[in-house]
Amino acid sequence: MRRLTGPIRPYDWGSHQVIAAVQGRPTPTQEPEAELWLGAHPADPATVDGQGLDALIAADPEGELGGAAVVRRYGSRLPFLLKLLAADRPLSLQVHPNSVQALAGFEAEEAAGVPMDAAERRYKDASHKPELLVAIMDTDALAGFAETAQTADFLEKLGWKPALAWVPRLREGQLESVVTEMLGLRDADALSYGELVEACHAEGSPRAYTIAELADRYPGDPGVLVALTLNYVRLSADEGIYLAAGSPHAYVRGAGMEIMAASDNVLRGGLTSKYVDVDELLRIMDFTAEPPPYVLPDAVGRTASRWDTPTAEFALSEVDPTPAPVVLPGTGGPRVLFCLQGEATVSNGIDELTLRSGESAWSPASDPELTATSSDTARLFVATVADA
Repeated sequence: MRRLTGPIRPYDWGSHQVIAAVQGRPTPTQEPEAELWLGAHPADPATVDGQGLDALIAADPEGELGGAAVVRRYGSRLPFLLKLLAADRPLSLQVHPNSVQALAGFEAEEAAGVPMDAAERRYKDASHKPELLVAIMDTDALAGFAETAQTADFLEKLGWKPALAWVPRLREGQLESVVTEMLGLRDADALSYGELVEACHAEGSPRAYTIAELADRYPGDPGVLVALTLNYVRLSADEGIYLAAGSPHAYVRGAGMEIMAASDNVLRGGLTSKYVDVDELLRIMDFTAEPPPYVLPDAVGRTASRWDTPTAEFALSEVDPTPAPVVLPGTGGPRVLFCLQGEATVSNGIDELTLRSGESAWSPASDPELTATSSDTARLFVATVADA
């Protein structure tokens, strides 16, 4: 068990407050701070005593990850990536590939010689990227396609003329053809985004206000039209959403602990200045229309909660340590610990490590059972491999 230091990614949609406040640094920050990465992804690995976590694992995969449960299944890499995400404004409309799509896309771009840092590079690795976001404050998102009858009712109530033509087709279940048509539209003037903003403000629901914000920020962007078809989600603290491969989504604002399969593969369809590939987005998009993919925590004893998902590569738990030692989950597998609030002392029976708000630790599979104690209201998140 050793202290882990994660890099902060300064994407332009990031917060000038949240990550710095958690870490006890002055706010507002000069640059936006979007994501604190706590993992071993080669694009930006966290460090242990100045050494990249990816290099540390490569030097002793079985000792760091656990041979039987992890290395034989996932190879010599940490299969999950934990992040603290903080958004002051909307992220891009995006989807992530499944395992087969990711491997094929990565191999094709490698064979074509597309540089890893090229703007048009779509597949940065060969892994799928299902993800779970657990809110640490009120967080707004668009997540998955809403049921088509619900979207048709919403568009009728909105009364924006360009959208009314899609209502009968949505009632017939023609979601894929409608979304394909939306993403093919490029004439901003003909779509009257200013009128869309007015219609959304008149409708007055949180879903409509979110669309108005996007239309005002990205006039003429077809991603705004697709947003009309997505579930609006408002998460309170400790509520989560799970995004499977192919599920369209866009975080709008807020902050949360995000855990995912260790991948940086993103296909974007709009609401961004980054590279957009509509054809590839449509190819991997899942057009299933269903209710929002909420994930609520399950209590584990009196001091812990866990958010379960169908993904084997990761599991996320929160432990609220007490003055008496509390056993942390994940013994026998790799663990990343992150203290969101307060101060917790973690012990492996031999050594102790105190984690204050915003600090993290790496615990290899070779560690014995870990316990945590705290004399205040500490919140300690623990990322593990679900099937380790």
